[in-house]
Amino acid sequence: MGAGTVVRAFGGKDALMDAAVAELLEPLVLRGRQILERDGGPTALRAFLAELMAFQAAHYAVNDQLAGLDLPATTALRAELVRVVDAMLGEGREQGAIRSDIDPVLVTSLVGETAFTIAKASHGTPELAEAYLEVLMDGLRPRVP
Repeated sequence: MGAGTVVRAFGGKDALMDAAVAELLEPLVLRGRQILERDGGPTALRAFLAELMAFQAAHYAVNDQLAGLDLPATTALRAELVRVVDAMLGEGREQGAIRSDIDPVLVTSLVGETAFTIAKASHGTPELAEAYLEVLMDGLRPRVP
C-alpha cells in the first residue's frame, strides 16, 4: 500500500498497525475470558498461559514494531489481557491454590513478562514452554508451613 492509501483508509501508519494488532489480540482476549469462565483459577491460568505463549511465539516479531506508536485499541486489549490473568490469579488466591504472600501486581508482571520472554526464546518449542509453566505453577502454589 502507498502512504496515501494508508492515510486515507486508516489515518496513518499508527492507526493501521493498531487495527492489525487489535485484530490479532481480540480473539486471544475472548479466549482468555472463555477459559476463565470454564475453568477458573489456576487451571484457567495454566491453560491460558499455554495458549498465550503459543500466540506470542507466533507473533513476537510484531511486538518489536510497536515501540513508540500510538495504539489505543491495542493498548486497551493488552490491558484486558492483564485483567483476565489478574482474575485467574485472584480466583486461585481465593481458592487457596495461588500464594498470596507476593504482591499481585508483581505476580502479574512476572507472569506476563516471563511468558513473553519464554515464548520469544522458544520459537514454538513446546518443551521449553511446558517446563516454564510447570516451574511457574509450582512457584505460585502456597507455601506449606
